[in-house]
Amino acid sequence: MNITHGFHATMTAHPGQADELIAALLTAPSLPNDDCIVFLVGRSASNPDIVHVTEGWVSEEAHTRFFNSEEAQTFTAGIQQLVADAQYTDEIPVGGKSAF
Repeated sequence: MNITHGFHATMTAHPGQADELIAALLTAPSLPNDDCIVFLVGRSASNPDIVHVTEGWVSEEAHTRFFNSEEAQTFTAGIQQLVADAQYTDEIPVGGKSAF
């Protein structure tokens, strides 16, 4: 499968809530979705309140269709209370390695 759409999000959790944000992200409804090829969650080494997410999707249409679903909207609304600030950048993952 080719990834043709993706993004990188940098979220700053409210102080002390990054662990809860990470736990929620690791149960995101994107993970079991077949159109979501990459979903990585990371944390800043220098600021424990900063959380990064990289997503890669088979197409922009697939991501839009999923994001507009009730399940995705409910999830997004639920994590908003944990996030003080978020920045999104378009990104298409092109390769690399992930072994968990």
